[in-house]
Amino acid sequence: MEPTVQKLIHTFSSLADLGEQIASSRDLNEMVRTSLHLLLGTLAIRRGAVLEWDSVGANLNLSAHWGLDEDFRAPVKIADRYRDFFISEPNVISLSDTRTRQIFAERLEDLRRQGIEVMVPMVVRNDLHGLVLLGSKASGEPFFSEDIEIIRAMVRHIGVGIHTHRLLAQLEQRAEENRRIYEELRAIYQDTIKAFAAAIDIKDKYTQGHSERVGKYSEIIAREMGWNEAEVEGIAIAGYLHDVGKLVVERDIINAPYPIDAKSSTELNRHPAAGFEILLPIHHPYADIPLTARHHHERMDGFGYPDGLKGEQIPIGARIVSLADSFDAMTTDRPYRRRRSFPDVIEDLRRNAGKQFDGNVVVAFCQALLKELEGETKERRMVKMLGKNYLDSEKIVPLLQQLITDLKSQSESAAAARG
Repeated sequence: MEPTVQKLIHTFSSLADLGEQIASSRDLNEMVRTSLHLLLGTLAIRRGAVLEWDSVGANLNLSAHWGLDEDFRAPVKIADRYRDFFISEPNVISLSDTRTRQIFAERLEDLRRQGIEVMVPMVVRNDLHGLVLLGSKASGEPFFSEDIEIIRAMVRHIGVGIHTHRLLAQLEQRAEENRRIYEELRAIYQDTIKAFAAAIDIKDKYTQGHSERVGKYSEIIAREMGWNEAEVEGIAIAGYLHDVGKLVVERDIINAPYPIDAKSSTELNRHPAAGFEILLPIHHPYADIPLTARHHHERMDGFGYPDGLKGEQIPIGARIVSLADSFDAMTTDRPYRRRRSFPDVIEDLRRNAGKQFDGNVVVAFCQALLKELEGETKERRMVKMLGKNYLDSEKIVPLLQQLITDLKSQSESAAAARG
């Protein structure tokens, strides 16, 4: 094989290796270092360095080097006006060039002492990304015209690699900034929701914390039902805001220390529809929040309000919040009654599954609580909300297990009958 052909093949192989290194490496320093070694190895050049342009400080900072003294570290300071010279001069520049002597002035002798003979600007899209400094060939031969073309091609590759890595770094930085802004806005949104929930509960002195607990119970149920994180967050917010309509109800009705009469009951029953009207104009991440507020007092048997929806006509979010709302009402003290015993609550869930509550939602709720009682989950959120003294695990666990088994059996029988 002729030497020229062999050299050409070697050059193409080096360019391919260089392209692969640039494309595959996520580490900019490693990419520049490897690329420099490929360039020097291709033409058997003794020494070299890559200087990256820092537009902020108008410096050329050492990025990689080979064969130079270890003290060759300080940035090469040049006047910003010389940047245009490098952009307009894409060829190999001799260190003895008149303009070069002006540009590097005080560093010129240092570069010569290091054995640097030529430099090549790295220009990509009419923007300077740095310089590649090169020493002499090991053979002592001058750089021939084909050597110059190889150097220019490989330097362009390195410049493109640096340009690409910088773009990726900028994109990652912007993505991180956007993520941080999103998280901050998300936190503000959640804090605002909690503030609304607190405002709702303040109006009812007997149910402080109710909306927050309903939000947490709803979140736990949805997660047990396999909802994704965005949906879980949405249903939690729906739980926090389910009673927002109470803001338009007279405080005396809400705080009545006895069962209210029919007229007051009618007034109180306006709150789901009022909540829907309040929440509808707001663009929520979870679109069903207004509907959940409107329908959280509907019943599976159709005897709820305000629209008398039945079964699956009721949005699933509303069915979850309905159970969470009723459960919290049963397990907290109210002005005219003490909270019910937990076995009594379980019996109520059994009795009303399929009538007031969605049986599948009840199963999910019971399964989540059972996991906490049996130590299957690290977070014992429901146990903390209810209080350890309220829950007698030895009595409750078998009741929950039996209820889950019975409701699943009923669900399977109903499905078989429909099929």
